[in-house]
Amino acid sequence: MATTFDLILKGGTVVNHDGRGARDIGVVGGRIAAIGELRSASAGTTIDCTGLHILPGVVDSQVHFREPGLEHKEDLQTGSLAAVLGGVTAVFEMPNTKPLTTSAEALADKVARARHRMHCDFAFWVGGTRDNAGDVGELERLPGAAGIKIFMGSSTGDLLVEDDDGVYSILSKTRRRAAFHSEDEFRLRERLGERVEGDPSSHPVWRDEIAALQCTQRLIAVARKARARIHVLHISTAEEIDFLEAHKDVATCEATPHHLTLSADDYATLGNLIQMNPPVRAARHRDGVWRGVTQGIVDVLGSDHAPHTLEEKAKPYPASPSGMTGVQTLVPIMLDHVNTGKLSLERFVDLSSHGPQRIFGMARKGRIAAGYDADFTVVDLKRRATILNEQAGSKAGWTPYHGRQVTGWPVGTIIRGKQVMWEGELVEAEQGEPVAFSEAL
Repeated sequence: MATTFDLILKGGTVVNHDGRGARDIGVVGGRIAAIGELRSASAGTTIDCTGLHILPGVVDSQVHFREPGLEHKEDLQTGSLAAVLGGVTAVFEMPNTKPLTTSAEALADKVARARHRMHCDFAFWVGGTRDNAGDVGELERLPGAAGIKIFMGSSTGDLLVEDDDGVYSILSKTRRRAAFHSEDEFRLRERLGERVEGDPSSHPVWRDEIAALQCTQRLIAVARKARARIHVLHISTAEEIDFLEAHKDVATCEATPHHLTLSADDYATLGNLIQMNPPVRAARHRDGVWRGVTQGIVDVLGSDHAPHTLEEKAKPYPASPSGMTGVQTLVPIMLDHVNTGKLSLERFVDLSSHGPQRIFGMARKGRIAAGYDADFTVVDLKRRATILNEQAGSKAGWTPYHGRQVTGWPVGTIIRGKQVMWEGELVEAEQGEPVAFSEAL
């Protein structure tokens, strides 16, 4: 074991595959070199983590950073600033930009924009369409690609493949796990009349639980026919959790902090700010998604960070766009749930680090283990704090959780052995690199 390290994290409680315990961590060349008692070792930099918990770097596998084409809402630099301020070490960004990320050229452009300009590590989902269906097997293996993302229900942007044949044409060519926005577009079109002018609480009436369940049922059938692995994003209904329990051989799924925290009752105070696709629904659905978390049906957490300006959100419903900020608040919101007993700290780590590593096949990320990238989210489980708009790194400058008091707070973000954020301050900027994946090495 090396006795001299580039970095030592000393005196913290490490949470990893061994459980949780007092351990030091030694880092050499951006990777974890030793875990244990390192009192006699020396290092170029030592960070005192006494009283703090050291988690594997949190991965947010669903964000929309809006670049290129929509930079007035967000860009790769500001979105990643929000990420690292919130303790997030890597993000997977979505393809509904302008132009769409549907080609090798568009993906390469995003990677070039992001490298050493984003503050965290990154990968980009490539949009699956009818036009590129024959190419997805190559596109999903390109450097910087998180995989293929398909929209079966219309949301923000122009990507839509609503029919089973169109979905099959893509899934029959994929080899990695493909991600889906699962809402039945045909039902959404039929129910447009359910929207009530000026009333965002009608959003979950229009985009109802049947639209979500019906699409997920169709999707599972297509995936089985194509012999493909799928990932269902932002589960919002109790019925989908019940259905997916029986189909874990082909399907993984994601929950968001807002579907675990908010309910339809919150439209009265937050209005358009919590207008999302799929919608925030009645409390019984929130409880159903929690069942998915506690029973292990849900595999990962994703924020679905999808910012719009306050001016855009102030338009009367349904002219108001769907989407809210979330990457910076994922960790504090979920740590507050840890402190209220809704889930264990180990389960949070499984959802935010081990889960993304396991289902997406990240290489050398998602675990605190020798040989892995030295990515850490350092948290103070006991700190009480208030989430405020003024803290936002996002260009949008707001959060639906403004004024919410939480217990549990991200203190530090360390990426490949570099201290990127500490105590709310950016320490080392613009060091982001593409995430590598085992199936695309």
